Amino acid sequence: MSFTTFALIRHGQTDWNAEARIQGSTDIPLNGVGRGQARDAVAALPGNDWDVIVSSPLSRAAETADLIAAGLGLSVARRLPGLAERSYGLAEGMQDGPALDKIRIPGGFLEAETQESTALRGLATLEELAEEFHGGRVLVVAHGTLLRAALSSALGSELGKIDNAALNLAHHHRTDGWKLEYFNGQWLVAAVRD
Repeated sequence: MSFTTFALIRHGQTDWNAEARIQGSTDIPLNGVGRGQARDAVAALPGNDWDVIVSSPLSRAAETADLIAAGLGLSVARRLPGLAERSYGLAEGMQDGPALDKIRIPGGFLEAETQESTALRGLATLEELAEEFHGGRVLVVAHGTLLRAALSSALGSELGKIDNAALNLAHHHRTDGWKLEYFNGQWLVAAVRD
């Protein structure tokens, strides 16, 4: 195969997700709903012949990856720092409202990682995986903003919110770049053919 297939999955729900709090790099664990979402995500995956499973080192992504891997009879190979969620600085733990508005700056929040930096970091990590596992199938469990920023940069168009534990299936070709086949479990384009 001349392309590498990626299943890109956002971690399952956490209490902070349920409370609409900004998580960022704060290490918040999965809740019971999130664990169920992770187990259910296995059924949405196309086949179980994945060459490698990797995740962010943050516990919500790591546990999601572990639960998916167990459902596939596989194990997680690595926790990659390049897949960690965007740091939101002073905004982490906050909900929408006046206090959050006070620390907003153009493009984000005080002391936060920029969207551009997040996109570059995430995309570089995905492209390193595409090179290392060229022609293979790579399952990645990471975070909503990291995946959205990296994919938006790769595709040259802004994607919307990525749902917890939903399937996003993308293909990387060395010369043709990235193509997104499924987004939030919804089919977008015909499968990539060699």
